[in-house]
Amino acid sequence: MHAQITPARVTDVREALADHHRYWGERDLRALHLLPLVHEFGSTCLVARSSDGLLGYLIGFVTPDRTGYVHLVATRDDARGSGLGRALYDAFTQAARAQGAVRLKAVTTPGNEGSVAFHRSLGFDVRLEEEYNGPDQPRMVFTRDL
Repeated sequence: MHAQITPARVTDVREALADHHRYWGERDLRALHLLPLVHEFGSTCLVARSSDGLLGYLIGFVTPDRTGYVHLVATRDDARGSGLGRALYDAFTQAARAQGAVRLKAVTTPGNEGSVAFHRSLGFDVRLEEEYNGPDQPRMVFTRDL
């Protein structure tokens, strides 16, 4: 499945949200799809598209301390295992480096073993932070130097 990766537009995120279950299954993450991130950080928000439509996307930005932060990354159910997630991360890494990023960071919930395995395969270190998102809201934090 060949996909072209380009900067995301708000309409792309709306398209993904219309098919939310194809990217996230039973997990309802619609509230995390913050359109201002696409408006303000368009060059580091990416979509992968083929003749078969939107196959995946990554919403990310570069922080003032030069961290390329991946807020969301998803591939459509029929594109999983194709290397598309890795390709989105590679494109994000290039875009983040162009903005001066020296490290990458992402987070997920404990128990999301698929995300942990994926990020480890990309060379990320992983650690549990007990109150990353507030009291009793632990997160798995992924980091990797560029």
